[in-house]
Amino acid sequence: MPSSASDRDAAPYAHETRVAVAAAEEAGALLRGRFGAARAVGEKDAEGDVVTDLDLAAEKIILARLQTHFPHDRILSEEAGLLDAVGRRTWLVDPLDGSNNVAIGLTAYAVGIGLCLDGAPVVGVVHEPVTGRTWQAVRGRGATCGPERLPGPSGAVPRSGPVVAWTQGHAVGRADPVAAGLRGRLERRSRRVLQLWAPLLGWSMLARGAIDGFVGYRAEGIDFPAGALLAAETGVEFRTLDGGPFTVDAAAPDTDRNFVAARADTLTYLLDVVGEARAA
Repeated sequence: MPSSASDRDAAPYAHETRVAVAAAEEAGALLRGRFGAARAVGEKDAEGDVVTDLDLAAEKIILARLQTHFPHDRILSEEAGLLDAVGRRTWLVDPLDGSNNVAIGLTAYAVGIGLCLDGAPVVGVVHEPVTGRTWQAVRGRGATCGPERLPGPSGAVPRSGPVVAWTQGHAVGRADPVAAGLRGRLERRSRRVLQLWAPLLGWSMLARGAIDGFVGYRAEGIDFPAGALLAAETGVEFRTLDGGPFTVDAAAPDTDRNFVAARADTLTYLLDVVGEARAA
């Protein structure tokens, strides 16, 4: 029997999910409407990662909604930093994942909002303004896009090799030997390695089965929990680079956020590839 509206409202984190979806989609409408007029207003680091005026405008929309509905929750946002409060719940906000893409006119960007309880993600929302699609997940209840459940990757290794997303943190230098070794080995053993400058797009692709895996080295923490929850709720498994258990924890330092995410045979395959890179 289909669930009623009251049943859905009573589901865990239903209100939080609705607010996050509405905030992400409102921010996404602003980003889409002003995309062509975006301008850089600052740099985050020596590597040239930028902040645009659209980052700030989208962030203002999201923070206003979250603070109105959840005034006692902590918020950690990409540009505003930590808006502290007392409690176990923390919202993580990336108002424009892909700022560097937007700054050069590349239409590959997303909005990400996650809610963590004691560091563990319980709600994840990713919105892609270009297509208007919104992906959402609640811990233990699966991941969806509208009414459709996301299937996740098949777990089978394609004959031509897997398509894999790659991410590394802002603090990782261009000459970092570990990052270079991992990327190089993945390039040789994969059909394609996607370096999107917008990790949330990689997570949405993995969750809907468009790519086969995701590898990260010292990944950024703001966007990670929301995207990782999407993937985890489709059955994607996470491992450390040496194959050990990996826990998605928003409170962990970026230096510990090194992971391989995939399913079944693809996970085994990618761990072998990563092991070769680390041995070399």
